[in-house]
Amino acid sequence: MQKHQCMCGNTNSHPEHAGRIQSIWSRLQETGLRAQCECIRGRKATLEELQTVHSEAHVLLYGTNPLRQKLDCKLTHNSSITPMFVRLPCGGVGVDSDTIWNEVHSSSAARLAVGSVVELVFKVATGELKNGFAVVRPPGHHAEESTPMGFCYFNSVAIAAKLLQQRLSVNKILIVDWDVHHGNGTQQAFYDDPNVLYLSIHRYDDGNFFPGSGAPDEVGSGPGVGFTVNVAFTGGLDPPMGDAEYLAAFRSVVMPIANEFAPDIVLVSSGFDAVEGHPPPLGGYTLTSKCFGYLTRQLMTLAGGRVVLALEGGHDLTAICDASEACVATLLGQEAEVEFKGFRCIIITCSLC
Repeated sequence: MQKHQCMCGNTNSHPEHAGRIQSIWSRLQETGLRAQCECIRGRKATLEELQTVHSEAHVLLYGTNPLRQKLDCKLTHNSSITPMFVRLPCGGVGVDSDTIWNEVHSSSAARLAVGSVVELVFKVATGELKNGFAVVRPPGHHAEESTPMGFCYFNSVAIAAKLLQQRLSVNKILIVDWDVHHGNGTQQAFYDDPNVLYLSIHRYDDGNFFPGSGAPDEVGSGPGVGFTVNVAFTGGLDPPMGDAEYLAAFRSVVMPIANEFAPDIVLVSSGFDAVEGHPPPLGGYTLTSKCFGYLTRQLMTLAGGRVVLALEGGHDLTAICDASEACVATLLGQEAEVEFKGFRCIIITCSLC
């Protein structure tokens, strides 16, 4: 996952870079949290696993090496996908103006991210582990059936959910997406599925904030009507949303709906780009890192505590390290003092071990 880098060699030009997961791992090591966790070995997702969400042509183009395999006309003939690559301002290559592509390493990194999330989710679903946090990259929640975008190639959380349905017959899955950007790919994957409740809380700004989807009236289709819920903040950054707004959304919308749904497992697309420190184009909100620890604690009251967080966005290294630390400490059942703007509370928990 660390070799997935732009061929320009300048990580300063790209907010999604290997330093993100390196920094998180270092923070967890420094604080002693990593030593309290069981670290599991990741693996590459198979092409068949990727196709639970993505089209065969998409998987072929972005999940295989070398390039000659992708140009097999028997496999790509009549496909709706055309392998489009663009020259980036930095001199590197991308699949769009933001999402870099490294022909040697990107496909392997993306498949490893998916496979690692799947491994962790299955260990939690089967009771081998109580909960977990997948520190992976590249992220996945923007990846649609046939389109990579927003730094994403394959939708890790959506693929894990599909495989839970197919292999373990898990009946009800809750996906909470608290990345500041709407998870358009995940919503698309389950838009007509009443057995997966997709609940996103994000900056929307009347469709003017990337990716432009996630309006409140996007509620699902057919049998899935009511099982897509978008808490879409608008109004720009005047003022920016913070802890108070997210806590209110969780108390009045997220948790009541989640409790009524009564999921068997909770998967979290855990982007931390709503944490203070991200510039307006990448977030612009002012949440504290400890708020995400508190939100994690709320989700742990569901599904017998079977909660899996998978890293999505978040590009300010201090912010994502602070938030990851808060969430992992919460998953470990540590006592936490949480201070929000305007009030302070003490959360006392018992270890789940």
